[in-house]
Amino acid sequence: MATVSIPACTTALLLDIEGTTTPITFVKDILFSYIREHLEDYLSTHWEEDECKQDVHLLKKQIEEDMRQNRACPVHTLDQTVHTDEEKAIREVVENVLWQMAADRKSTALKQIQGHMWRSAYASGRIKGEVYQDVVPSIRRWRGQGLKVYVYSSGSVEAQKLLFGYSVEGDVLDLFDGHFDTNVGAKVDGKSYERIAERIGCQPEEITFLTDVTREAKAAEEAGVNVVLVVRPGNMELTDEERSHYSLITTFSQLTLTGSA
Repeated sequence: MATVSIPACTTALLLDIEGTTTPITFVKDILFSYIREHLEDYLSTHWEEDECKQDVHLLKKQIEEDMRQNRACPVHTLDQTVHTDEEKAIREVVENVLWQMAADRKSTALKQIQGHMWRSAYASGRIKGEVYQDVVPSIRRWRGQGLKVYVYSSGSVEAQKLLFGYSVEGDVLDLFDGHFDTNVGAKVDGKSYERIAERIGCQPEEITFLTDVTREAKAAEEAGVNVVLVVRPGNMELTDEERSHYSLITTFSQLTLTGSA
């Protein structure tokens, strides 16, 4: 594909992770598999610790919200303070987390407990964050041209920092000016991008968002944000209409500033 120029008014680049900076296979086959394989042991080990209690409390609040919204959810309710069978309570948490993962939920409750589990896996060296080879040199180039670079992912800010802090390229957290997750809003909601622009301190049209998901691209466009779609191996196939509507890149090295060499 040819070089793609981002608008001259761009002052900040906003990057998705899964399918954009990082292979989808890493997220699904490594990170998610780790949760499925180690969740019950993790809960058994940390059940009485404050952080784990807070994670379980957040999951309970999510279930209550799902029930209010008449969303499908597991029939069990979580109550860590009034339970007589710890193993039964842990199994119910496992069931809820696995159900949310199978449904590809993006809830803050799910992302928080996942992030806490991944923290120990990264720190012990069992997992290293994968990034495409073009990502780090391209971000360094953009920063050298005066752009700020931010991350916006459904994964928690903590999980984002773990991926880039323990990456195959080493600790590259210094490449990013900030991180956003679902606490700022869903990625398919245009209001989320308006909030991000406000927090960054710029206008939406000064942001260019890189993502592989067209629903996210549409929401960003509605907020006035510029969008470039990233086409990587394993990403969702685009329709002919989507291909004609959006600027497309297969590697970050294709992206250049208007007027730069």
